[in-house]
Amino acid sequence: MDVLDLTRLQFAVVTIYHYLFVPVSISLACTAAGLHLAWMRTGRAAFLDLTRFVGKLLIVTFAVGVVTGLVQEFQFGLGWSAFARFYGDVFGPTLAIEGMLAFFLEATFLALWYFGWDRLPRRLHAATIVVVAVGTLLSAYIILAANSFMQNPVAYALDPSTGRAHLTSFGELLTNEVVLAAFPHTIGGAAMAGGGLLMAIGIWRVSADRTFHVLSRIGAWIMLVGGAVTAISGDHLGKVMTSVQPMKMAAAEALYSTTTGAPFSIFAIGALGHDRPFFSIEIPGLLSFLGTGSFGGTVQGIDDLQAQYVAAYGPGSYVPMIPVAFWTFRLMIGVGVLAMALAAFHLWSTWSRRLAFLPRVLQPGSGTPRWLRRFVVVAPLLPAAANTFGWIFTETARQPWLAFGISKVADGISPGLTSAEVVASLAGFTLVYGLLAVAWVRLVLHLSRKPLTPEVSDISASEPVPSY
Repeated sequence: MDVLDLTRLQFAVVTIYHYLFVPVSISLACTAAGLHLAWMRTGRAAFLDLTRFVGKLLIVTFAVGVVTGLVQEFQFGLGWSAFARFYGDVFGPTLAIEGMLAFFLEATFLALWYFGWDRLPRRLHAATIVVVAVGTLLSAYIILAANSFMQNPVAYALDPSTGRAHLTSFGELLTNEVVLAAFPHTIGGAAMAGGGLLMAIGIWRVSADRTFHVLSRIGAWIMLVGGAVTAISGDHLGKVMTSVQPMKMAAAEALYSTTTGAPFSIFAIGALGHDRPFFSIEIPGLLSFLGTGSFGGTVQGIDDLQAQYVAAYGPGSYVPMIPVAFWTFRLMIGVGVLAMALAAFHLWSTWSRRLAFLPRVLQPGSGTPRWLRRFVVVAPLLPAAANTFGWIFTETARQPWLAFGISKVADGISPGLTSAEVVASLAGFTLVYGLLAVAWVRLVLHLSRKPLTPEVSDISASEPVPSY
C-alpha cells in the first residue's frame, strides 16, 4: 500500500472507531433527559433509578468519545495538512463551535447535572441535563455541516491570490441541503445505537431487578422509532444524493447505463462490472424511486457520468469502488432492518405472555425468550454495524473526491508524509483505541451489574414499577 492508501486507511480506522461512541452519547443524553423529566412529572422511583443509571453510562461513553474525537481532529494536521490548509477557513468555524459545544457546554452541564443532585433547585437541575441533550444535537449538526460541505460544497469562494477557499456565508453552510437531509437520518441512527445498548442491558439484567425490564422496553422503543426515522429520512437523503452526487447512487446499484425505471438489487451473485451478475433478486423501478421519487424516473449510469466528469474536470477515473458501494449500501439497510425487527420482537414478546409456538423457551413471568437473552449482545452491535456501513458508503462512494468537484483525495494528504510514519501512527492509535474499548466495555458491564439503588431520593423506593 502506498502513502495515500495508508493515510486513507488510518483516517477510516480513527473515524469509524470514534463514531461507535458518538451516536450512543447522543442517544443516552436525550434518554437521560427524558427519564429525568418523566421522574419529575410522575415522581416514580423507577424513573429516578433509570435516570441515574443512564446518566452514568453517558458519562463513560462521553469521556471515551471526547478522547477519540481529539485524535480525529489531530488527523487533519497529521495526515491531511494540505486539505486543512486549503479549506481551513471553511472548516475552522465549524470545528471551533463544535469544540466549544462538546468541551464547554456539554462537559460543563454534564458535570453540573451529575454533582448537582440535592445541590441545585429541582427545575434548574433538570435543565442541566436538557442542555446536555440539546448540546449533543447541536454538536452533531455542526459536524454534519462540515461533512456535508465535502459532499456538496457551498458557501465558499477561492482566493485568487492564495488559492485557498474561504467561507462566504456561515448560514448557507448550515443550511446546505445535504446537512438538512443527513441530520435526521443521523439522529435516527443514533437513537438505534443507544436504544440497542439499553435494550441489551435491560434484557441481560431483567432477572436481577424488574426495573431493568422497563429499561429493555424503553430501549426497544427508542430503537424502533429511531429505525423508522432513519428509513423515512433515508428516502429523502437518497433523492438529495442523486441530485448532488449522481455517481454515488449509480455506484450503489452498479448501474453502468442510464436507465429509466431502474431496478434495485436486493442480492446479487457474480461480477458487478458492465456485465450484470448471473444471479440477482431485483425490485423493478425501486432505484428510480429512491433516486427520483418516481418508479419510472431516469437514473444516470456510471459510464455516462464518467464521460461527463472527464469533460468537466479533465482526464482520470471518477468511478468509486463499486463492490464496496454496492454491498455497504445493502448491508446498511439490511442490518438496520434486522435491528428494528429484533426490537419489535422483544416488544411483542413482552406483551404476549403466552406464545403458542414458544411455550418452553419463555422465561417465567418475564416474557423474554431465552434465545434473545443469550444473543443479547447483538442488540447494540446491529445498529453500530448499520451506522458503520452507512458512513463507509457515504465516504467511499464519493471517491476520488475529497470535496466533491473541487479537490481529489490525493491532493489533500500532507506533503512529505512517509509510509513508515503513517504505519507507526496507525499502530499507536490502534493500541490506544483497543485499550479504550476494553475500558469502556468493562465500565459498562460494571455499572450494569450494580443494583439500581438511588443514592439520593426524596420519593419512596417502594413505589410500583410503572407499566407501559
